[in-house]
Amino acid sequence: MQVRKILEIKGQALFTIAPNQTLADAVTTMTEHDVGSLVVFDAGHMVGMLTFREVLKAVKRGGAAWGEQQVSGIMVRDPVVSAPDIEVEDLRRIMVTHHMRYLPVMDRSLLLGVISFHDVARAVLDEQSFENRMLKAYIHDLPAEANGG
Repeated sequence: MQVRKILEIKGQALFTIAPNQTLADAVTTMTEHDVGSLVVFDAGHMVGMLTFREVLKAVKRGGAAWGEQQVSGIMVRDPVVSAPDIEVEDLRRIMVTHHMRYLPVMDRSLLLGVISFHDVARAVLDEQSFENRMLKAYIHDLPAEANGG
């Protein structure tokens, strides 16, 4: 299965934030939409990613004034990205190797979506369930002598 297929199943809702917005703005957006990451856009280009991991680090560092910090000082700059045509196995390898729970999917300079490790796990599970159903149907439809009976 390719990354493009996961995006089709998941849908391509994107949640973004500008680098000059505050961490409080980011937390509000993330909680309102129940997402663990935001893509940071500036002048129409992706410049970074903000995940709950960076948010927690910033809260610890910022103390009582955590919410006033700008996203630009917290975000991951130039994050690793995926192409839409790579296979899920390669995507999982990238995510594990780079310790990423969220990975932007880019087609050249166009952001297509963000894939989470949860999205990958769900896609793999769905694919395995489908294959299992097909195998069971195939076995069930075999003549009795081929089934050992």
